[in-house]
Amino acid sequence: MYQKSPKACAPKLQTQNKPTMHTLKSLQAFIWALTLLSFIVIYNSSGQTVVGIKGNQFYLNGKPTYPNRYWNNLKIEGLLINSRMVQGIFDDLNPETAQTFAYPDTKKWDAQRNNQEFVANMSLWHSYGLNCFTLNMQGGSPTGYGTSKCINSGFNPDGSLNVDYLDRLDKVLKEADRLKMVVILGLFYFGQDQYLQDEKAVINATSQMIDWLFEKKYRNVLIEIANETSENGSYNHPILYPNRIHELINLVKEKKKKGYRYLVGTSFRGLIVPTSNVIKSSDFVLIHGNGGSKPEQIQELIDKTKEVDGFRVMPIINNEDDHFDFDKESNNLSTSLKNYVSWGYFDYRLRGETNITEGYQTVPVDWGIHSERKKAFFEKIKEITGGLK
Repeated sequence: MYQKSPKACAPKLQTQNKPTMHTLKSLQAFIWALTLLSFIVIYNSSGQTVVGIKGNQFYLNGKPTYPNRYWNNLKIEGLLINSRMVQGIFDDLNPETAQTFAYPDTKKWDAQRNNQEFVANMSLWHSYGLNCFTLNMQGGSPTGYGTSKCINSGFNPDGSLNVDYLDRLDKVLKEADRLKMVVILGLFYFGQDQYLQDEKAVINATSQMIDWLFEKKYRNVLIEIANETSENGSYNHPILYPNRIHELINLVKEKKKKGYRYLVGTSFRGLIVPTSNVIKSSDFVLIHGNGGSKPEQIQELIDKTKEVDGFRVMPIINNEDDHFDFDKESNNLSTSLKNYVSWGYFDYRLRGETNITEGYQTVPVDWGIHSERKKAFFEKIKEITGGLK
């Protein structure tokens, strides 16, 4: 079109000063610049944050996280300081129990409100230095611990994806991408996997979820196949047991697009040492500190994990720990950092707590920083990380 325009304007140009070659070249350069700018805007509209691993460090866009950061002579660079925020896309598809999670002000449960308030608070978490959080397609127990009759699954019975969950997930991932935050995306949760009709559906759900992430071009995502893989009556499908879950880990690793694949692992129950087959297959190791009321228990868990056959130089993330004591010199957080292990805050409403501001797992959730525990955590990570911009 640009080449044709001078001909179309030729009659008018005869009565005006003719454009010089310099003018035409400048115009052409301007148009090329606009074209390039448009390309850059389109390219950066998604997938601008890329998480990677080098050795035992996490990288964002080719640089280690928290560059050159130390705290109390402990290296923070390359870690993921995270929080368990698994209910960010939560809904209860069981009409008999949905009102259990009603907001105190409206007396109604509202999945869209929950999602909107989650996204609205992400920049606040990030400003304190949080660079990662765990989200789950099947959430976590909405009552803190234990099971619930709610139906909270981003997968249909055949393993296809629930479009409403995807819409909410897309909003979270888009904002995380903008903020340069990493999302540990869990796929399956005990107490919900039974709503998948068979093992074929579990495989289908895994495959379709990864395909969707490829389609949306999000590269700020780490995959956690299942929260706390276990064969002790927790999960219904044997492929989610520790002795077979590596099959799903390998399925994710085998799916590639344009030379890129998603980094993947799975977590174990509190203080449980990961199995050799899982560590051999995983890109990173996920451990849980639940049940570890003494920092020495976390130290023992880390030491034993490193002794498992197949362990190598690779990141370890404690992405679920319900012990705090942030005011003490020694706690589960500081013990993890001393061992160069990333740490994740797990906060739910404790027994007897009824104020919505308490906890990030119990639904309905106040996604702000209004409880004393939340304030203590975020102030501590700001001290550790220096905060983020």
